[in-house]
Formats: sequence, structure tokens, C-alpha cells
Amino acid sequence: MTRSFFVTGTNTEVGKTYATAALLRAAADRGLTTAALKPVASGCEATPDGLRNSDALTLMEAMTQDLEYQQVNPVALEPAIAPHIAAMEAGKRPDVSRLVGVCRGVMSGKADLLLIEGAGGWRVPLTPGRFLSDLPKEMELPVILVVGMELGCINHALLTAEAIRRDGLALAGWIANFVRGPEADMPRADANLMTLKALLPAPCLGVLPHDESGDYRKGALHLDLDPLLSSSS
Repeated sequence: MTRSFFVTGTNTEVGKTYATAALLRAAADRGLTTAALKPVASGCEATPDGLRNSDALTLMEAMTQDLEYQQVNPVALEPAIAPHIAAMEAGKRPDVSRLVGVCRGVMSGKADLLLIEGAGGWRVPLTPGRFLSDLPKEMELPVILVVGMELGCINHALLTAEAIRRDGLALAGWIANFVRGPEADMPRADANLMTLKALLPAPCLGVLPHDESGDYRKGALHLDLDPLLSSSS
């Protein structure tokens, strides 16, 4: 049975891909087969093979299954701007139902763990009246929240958790990620971390220290998968 989770963040640039890749590596280190998707990605680069997104390529490197790029990232948008604006400028209209179908197709495979990474934060528009959060809602997926540890993150994390639960989904766990450099260390980081652990209604899966190398294999060493693997998919 494939255990599937949707990975979101408290904002953009909080290290969702790093955390997702670290989770994939931690699962592989336990002997699990893994797959990952980035259904919608803006900020793609033009290549001879078409538009390619660095986050999607990182997930492809980190997972154990061999998927085609178009499966991993079915909606690739070139400008590094809000997806709904990038899609409108490109004359595209991302269809949530189609994305759900792509995700379910991968879910029907043989992976033990499937992680579907969002774009930006929880309530990211795709088209008028439709949001990327509609995808995990339609699939009834439990959610993993990546919290970028910086000033304001407690408010962002609690509001995101409230929105997830209001949408009828379970918050399966959260990851604290010190994504900024040492010069941007969060004042009273330990106290803020303790506050988040006390207030967020889900287990902390790990605390990722800042890593200039961006090596998700190091991040995997700081994660605990037990709360995910003991939950239902």
C-alpha cells in the first residue's frame, strides 16, 4: 500500500523541496521505495527537452522510482512568479482534475511512499476559483507542513494548520527548517521551536539545521519517519 502525503509550506522559499527530498532519502535509507511529484512549478528553465524545474529534478534524483519528467511535473511554467499569473501569461489553464488523475496514476504504482509537493504556501491560486490546495482536498491526502524558521513563522504555521484542518484534511506532521543563513538566525530559536511543538496539532518530524550545501542526504539524518509510517494513507 502506497502511503501518500501532500507537502506544503508556510510560505514560498521555506525549503519544501529540500525537506521533501530529505524525507525521500530517509525513507530509502529504511529500505522503502519512493516516488514524488511536483504537479505545478513556476520558475522553469528552457532546455532542449522542454521546460525543466530544478525542484522537480531534485525530487527525481532523491526518489527511488524511475518516472518520466512529465509525470513528476505535468504543469511547468517558465517565469518565477505566482503560478496562476505564469499560467495566464502562457495561455495555460491548469486543471485540478487532470492533476489529480496524474497523482492517482503514480499512487497506483508500487512505491511505498509518495510525496506530492505543492508550490508556495497552502492557498496558492491556479485559476479563478481554484487553488492548488484543491488537489489534496480532492484526494483526501494527509499533509506535511514545512515551517521556515524565521520571525513570524509561528503565526504563519498556525494559520496554515488551521486552513488545512478547515479544508477537512489531517496534518500528519511538520518539519522545522532553518533555511536562512547563519546571519539570519532566528532570535530565541529554541523558545520559538518549543512554542510550535506545543501549539501545532501534529508531531514534529524533525528540525533541519541550515546547510549551505543544500545536501538533502544530510537533512535526512535529522528526520523521524515513524509518525508517518504508523499513520494511514
